[in-house]
Amino acid sequence: MTLASGHFTVDMYSGLLPVLYPILTDRFELDLKTVGLVALAYSGASSVSQPFFGWLADRYGTRFTALALAWSAVLFATIGFAPSFEILLVLATLAGLGSGAFHPFGAITASSVIGEKSRNTAMSIYSTGGTLGVAIGPMIGAVLFHVFGMRGTAVMLIPGVTIAIWLLFAMRSVSVTGTRSKSYVRPTVQRSIPYLAVGIIIAVMMLRMFPTIGLQNFIPLWYDDMGYGASYYGPLATVIVLSSAFGALGAGTLADKYGRRVVMLVTTILSIPAVWAFAEFPGHGAFVSGAAIGLLSGSTSPLMLVMAQQLMVGRAGVASGFILGLGFVAGAIGTPIFGAIGDAFGMQNAVRSQIIVLLLACVAAWFLPTEKRMAEIQEEQTLPVSEPATAD
Repeated sequence: MTLASGHFTVDMYSGLLPVLYPILTDRFELDLKTVGLVALAYSGASSVSQPFFGWLADRYGTRFTALALAWSAVLFATIGFAPSFEILLVLATLAGLGSGAFHPFGAITASSVIGEKSRNTAMSIYSTGGTLGVAIGPMIGAVLFHVFGMRGTAVMLIPGVTIAIWLLFAMRSVSVTGTRSKSYVRPTVQRSIPYLAVGIIIAVMMLRMFPTIGLQNFIPLWYDDMGYGASYYGPLATVIVLSSAFGALGAGTLADKYGRRVVMLVTTILSIPAVWAFAEFPGHGAFVSGAAIGLLSGSTSPLMLVMAQQLMVGRAGVASGFILGLGFVAGAIGTPIFGAIGDAFGMQNAVRSQIIVLLLACVAAWFLPTEKRMAEIQEEQTLPVSEPATAD
């Protein structure tokens, strides 16, 4: 729960960014295409840097988790004071690096402090913190920027630094030790990476994130074109995000009982009729189908993250970085593709097209290893570590 609070805070900043767009377009005289570079700078820096920070966590441990959150908070707070748009992009990029560092650091620690039998549930709780942060961020931003204008970003320094200080003290006894630590104990075995299994996990993660993020980004535009106001499509988008938070919690519990492969297969298959209903019956019915989409998609990140960490023992940081980073990269790539389909064939057909992606995700999920196969792969990939030579 402590780590989830940090995840909530760091992801709240990404939820705040879109609320800044109207202010930025007026202040710097930007078009919509250009102002979108702010989100790209923040999210792009966060996503691309996560594998690197995961590698650092494997080498040096997760003692920098609190520092990563504080860094992101300080840099985000300065965004509102940028004298030019170019400097604002630099600040957003630097703030994104803090987010990129926090995610693998937090994910590794969340996985390590809970026993094997409850690890899926623990990771789901950690992931839910971030989802709630993204959902609540726009509401907090609406109030801050209405009262303080663009410089309202400074207020966000308070929760970030406060939670970072809390994490600093709370994690002194639970931070994961890296391989460079003096207290690190050399393992008697090492595990080579099962690339095929890890590749399947990454494929499922990317295919599931592709339509989910696309829907979240384009709901406002689609419903605005249909004549609905922000008071209607705003809550609809929030329903999807909040439902995914509850879905993550439920999926973790079910995975601990029935296995991750079963949960991923069932939720992916059920997502197909949910997306179809969302496309075919816009309006009030979309609150029901949208909630179903969120609930079903919430299982993806925590379950795939735990699987990757188990298959990459000793490289949990790199595993976390790749799974989280590539997942969000897929969403970032999918967003303009989703928009291009909408431009060419209409937004409703763009939503329908996501069923094809989900069908591909079903195929990929079928090849996910079962719990039994996971254990077999881990045993197969275990190799003896050569001991250093000693003098007679």
